[in-house]
Amino acid sequence: MRKVSDLLNKILWDKRERPEYYEITFIHRGARMNRKTIPCKSVTGVERSWFMYKSEVGEDVLIPFHRVMEIRNVKNKEVVFKSRKTQTQ
Repeated sequence: MRKVSDLLNKILWDKRERPEYYEITFIHRGARMNRKTIPCKSVTGVERSWFMYKSEVGEDVLIPFHRVMEIRNVKNKEVVFKSRKTQTQ
């Protein structure tokens, strides 16, 4: 399975990919079922151990990769990344 950082960089920077076709689900305490899903097009940066996205209210939010549960292509409904932690739950 690919690393989250590699996959996000491919989705965001590879001309053959369309970021608007992807969404990211991650652990977010206080959200419904402690999960939050955002469109990949809202990602503003990818670093070694985290990504940053622009929230609905315009704030930059940093999410560590260990909190990413799933990355899904919503156009063809393919799960391109699923955390091993969520596979065993």
